Amino acid sequence: MTTGALRRAIRRAGQRTASAERCGMCAGPVGAEHRHVWDEQDRELICACAPCSLLFDREAAGGERYQLVPTRGTRLAGPAADELGVPVGLAFFVKQRDGRVFGHYPSPLGTTESEIDADAWRAAEARSPALAELRPRVEALLVWAGTRHGAGQQWLVPVDDCFRLVALIRRHWTGMSGGGAVWREIPRFFDDLGRRHGRPSGNHG
Repeated sequence: MTTGALRRAIRRAGQRTASAERCGMCAGPVGAEHRHVWDEQDRELICACAPCSLLFDREAAGGERYQLVPTRGTRLAGPAADELGVPVGLAFFVKQRDGRVFGHYPSPLGTTESEIDADAWRAAEARSPALAELRPRVEALLVWAGTRHGAGQQWLVPVDDCFRLVALIRRHWTGMSGGGAVWREIPRFFDDLGRRHGRPSGNHG
């Protein structure tokens, strides 16, 4: 996933409350809760209405161009960001079709990214086998170091959840350190993941 694609997805996520969205396939209206499709040709996420989502529900339906973003989310027992050589407390990792993995680091300006060392990723997969099943482009490993009062969390999530998190940070960040609002919203975001996707899985640690 390129930085440009990520920026477009983040911008669209931030605009969702401002205007009604349209399906990127048929231009029909989409509801507040809708699926997304990764467009490999244009390197971007597009909104999909329910009927169009069904068209791409089978893995090979979109050919080489379209891939439906899944809805599954799984909380993992690890790995921590520092195991992947990442010195920050909030990051997500997306696998490419060629096997490379890029770390994305949210900030008030968007994200920065860097390629993850292949040996470090293989070691992480050995400790958390669920990572080997990470679907390229459309799923991510999301890692949060937590707060002084809460332990860190690691999630396998649809990549659009990560875009929503980045949009949330951009919307609520103030000043040099972020301000109180953003540090309240981030735990709420992870609480929502827990409500939607359940407790940690003991089979993936």
